[in-house]
Amino acid sequence: MVDEIPRVLAGRYEVGELIGRGGMAEVHIGYDNRLSRTVAIKVLRSDLARDATFQARFRREAQSSAALNHPSIVAVYDTGEEQVATPSGQHITVPFIVMEYVEGHTVRSLLSGGDPVPIEEAVEIVVGVLSALEYSHREGIVHRDIKPGNIMLTPTGQVKVMDFGIARAMTDSAATMTQTHAVVGTAQYLSPEQARGEVVDARSDLYSTGCLLYELLTGQPPFTGDSALAVAYQHVGETPKTPSSVTPDIPEVLDRVVLKALAKDRNDRYSDAAHMRADLLAAVRGGRVEAPATAVWGAAGGAAATAVTTPLAAAEATRMMSSAGTATRTGAPPPAAPGEDEEQKKSRWWIWLVALLGVAAAVGIVALVMNPGNQEPPPPEMVQVPDMAGLDQVAARQKLEAVDLVPSIVDDVPSDTVEEGLFVQSNPAVGENVPVGTKVEIAFSSGPEAVEVPNVVGMSQEQAANALEAAGLASGSVNEVNDPKAAPGDVVATDPAAGKSAAPGSRVNLTVASNFVDLPDLRGMPEEEASAKLSELDLNVRITQQQTGEADPGKVVQQSHPAGAVQRGTTVTLTVATAPPPEPSPEPSPSETSAPPSDQPSDGAPSDGNNGNTDNPGNTG
Repeated sequence: MVDEIPRVLAGRYEVGELIGRGGMAEVHIGYDNRLSRTVAIKVLRSDLARDATFQARFRREAQSSAALNHPSIVAVYDTGEEQVATPSGQHITVPFIVMEYVEGHTVRSLLSGGDPVPIEEAVEIVVGVLSALEYSHREGIVHRDIKPGNIMLTPTGQVKVMDFGIARAMTDSAATMTQTHAVVGTAQYLSPEQARGEVVDARSDLYSTGCLLYELLTGQPPFTGDSALAVAYQHVGETPKTPSSVTPDIPEVLDRVVLKALAKDRNDRYSDAAHMRADLLAAVRGGRVEAPATAVWGAAGGAAATAVTTPLAAAEATRMMSSAGTATRTGAPPPAAPGEDEEQKKSRWWIWLVALLGVAAAVGIVALVMNPGNQEPPPPEMVQVPDMAGLDQVAARQKLEAVDLVPSIVDDVPSDTVEEGLFVQSNPAVGENVPVGTKVEIAFSSGPEAVEVPNVVGMSQEQAANALEAAGLASGSVNEVNDPKAAPGDVVATDPAAGKSAAPGSRVNLTVASNFVDLPDLRGMPEEEASAKLSELDLNVRITQQQTGEADPGKVVQQSHPAGAVQRGTTVTLTVATAPPPEPSPEPSPSETSAPPSDQPSDGAPSDGNNGNTDNPGNTG
């Protein structure tokens, strides 16, 4: 992937060396030429960039995390897309995120030696993480991938949490353990509900934070195994050892905080990050913590008993049965002196019995005052879940908060009718009456699940690009082919072909007709056939003749352009064979000349008996 990334993204961000690699993306150091600052650039892995679902989620979650503004959260500055050529010559669209560049190291490198971190430092790190989670949860964003590799420590000791929302692009909240990408690299920090493939919420982040705290205190995660699946099974069904049993100098009060965060049932965990942070700080400062004693956590990780708090006056008079069945008392009077008689002891018992009855009566009176007539408590104030149609995440949250409801953004859902990024559905549903303070899960559209590639054959390249954009697609690479049946620049084919399904936003490659045609070898063809072929190829023809006896008359013996690509409209001269002229008759030889009659001289003169001398008439005397 490194060699495929352009050196400059969006004409603005210079891409430098690779500084990190994860299960979903690669991170490069970069430089923002416009604002003259160093940045970190996260680029979706090329193998995932071919998946339109990953692309869409990466973009949406980048936008969500960009809305978070907290000193303990790595800031997101910008997001965009770049077209990249793969080694095979294909073009894919790769989204990228421009983030704050944080100098320092990750908590993973801090734990690489397997040694625990000092208690004060461990608490300081986790408090910073909980501060970031408290803010993000209030904004309706669940991190889902809290782990040491996603937490940076600056040289000044500041905690920076990375990848807010990116974990949502890596795995569907309903993913099962059979989907390996849901657990690779993060199985040691999965909440039980994540391992079971259930929908996660803010308390899942608190479980992962508890795993982080456990590892910081002990130098090892709460569960280890030979495979991610084995570790996940332990998260679901096994109770971890107390941190103090691994590292003895850990106080018991920290054991209580860790085990409450690691409760199997999310209802037994801290209700939110603020409560966990307050308990953690109280534990190291000697204050009172909310977490129960470690003995109450059963084998399943939930509370095996419930601590009951009794008013002090009543507690002093409470009698409990010991395991041997004998009566014991808390706050009982001192035993009677050996000299006291039985009557005195009985009188003391009557005194305490009267005191106990008095306390019970007082409690009853208070109960009557607080709830006269044993009436049912007043019903909670009810509000109606408002209609959020056409709203984006920010507007929908504001509308819910305006009626005192708590928004919780869940995974996007595909919709053929609702534009991407806008509200689709809620739970409880729109219009339903719910108590004030109810959490309302809201889902937004991820766009159509698939779109049909339109037929753009015969259109110009510009017309085809507009048609694809209207269908929710984009034009990709453009290849030319010599096709005489189409006008130059017109589309002759697409990939994928018309009528096929494609992911929304994916690119469709175009094949257009060039300004050239392929001229065949016409030699040996009849003149009429060769001329017709040239006309079909949008070429002009010129005929010349050549007398030759080496070809049949009317056959092409020569063409002015060799076979191959020629520009449309070119004139091709064909030389056609004609019959040669007839050869002249030969002169007759002397032997073939006819002889004169025998009574005639050989020169044809009449014979007169004077040996052919016609000038001598002879002697007359």
